[in-house]
Amino acid sequence: MQKKWLWGGVAIAAVLAGIGVWVNLTGSKGLPEGFAGGNGRLELQRMDVATLYAGRVVALRVDEGDEVAQNAVLAELSSDQSNSQLAGAEAAKQRAQEAVARADAEIAAQRQQQKTAQMELDNTRRLKNEALVSAAEVQRRQAARDAAAAAVKAAQAGRAEAVAAVAQAQAQTDAAASANQDMQIRAPIAGRVEYRIAQVGNVVGAGSKVVTLLNPADVSMNVFLPVADTGKLILGSEARIVLDGIDAVWPAAVQFIAAQAQFTPKAVETAAERQKMMYKVRLRIPADIALQHKNLLKGGLTGNGYVRLNADAAWPEQWAVRLPKAEAAR
Repeated sequence: MQKKWLWGGVAIAAVLAGIGVWVNLTGSKGLPEGFAGGNGRLELQRMDVATLYAGRVVALRVDEGDEVAQNAVLAELSSDQSNSQLAGAEAAKQRAQEAVARADAEIAAQRQQQKTAQMELDNTRRLKNEALVSAAEVQRRQAARDAAAAAVKAAQAGRAEAVAAVAQAQAQTDAAASANQDMQIRAPIAGRVEYRIAQVGNVVGAGSKVVTLLNPADVSMNVFLPVADTGKLILGSEARIVLDGIDAVWPAAVQFIAAQAQFTPKAVETAAERQKMMYKVRLRIPADIALQHKNLLKGGLTGNGYVRLNADAAWPEQWAVRLPKAEAAR
């Protein structure tokens, strides 16, 4: 009797296993004509935010899961050295500006001397016409006038050099101020904090990752399709995404088609086991819809993506776009 029960259990298990295999093999064959699909996971575009300069992390302003606005401060690095460099650059700029002021005063003084020398030369020439002074005196006065004119040009050249020094000091000040601002690591986009890679007290090098952000406006799913289906796709083709556990049909578009085929990942089920080479196709949800439902669309959610191979084919009723209610989205 026990053997009969044992063999009966084995038979039932075999039948159930056969039914499961049949469902897996025929499920993808049940798609309407002109459509293809595959399973996948939802992905949010990840961005690693790194530091431009080396330093010690003195503060982390965000926690994992926080929503941050663009340009919000994520972390702060020690800024004593950058503050010192900024102060030195500002002092150099001040000295250069004072040099310009001195050059202006020198030019004014030399021009006054030039004016005086010209007046003395003109007076000496009148006296020479009246035979009251010699030609040598006229030449001496003219030489003094020419020397004063040369002194004015020299003072003007000194001023130009001082102005160039001010511009150089301004550039150094701007660079130091920029470096000082970069000690505050800011969010390049509005997004959600995924990981805090660095911790307070860590010394990080230039280019080290500090925080990882997820872009809620860039939501996609990768599906793998056989050559016969991929060849009919074009970029921008309409698609649909259906996620497990969410009663909705999300609109999407074909954003990317792999240029080369690859081995089928283990997580992908194909209609025929003989199809070993598949093309990766990325389906992207429109950014405005993704942002509207950013609290629902989380990375890692499983589901299915469907593409339309024939632009003239009408989407089946079960794949008509149906977004969650606003209450569910919140």
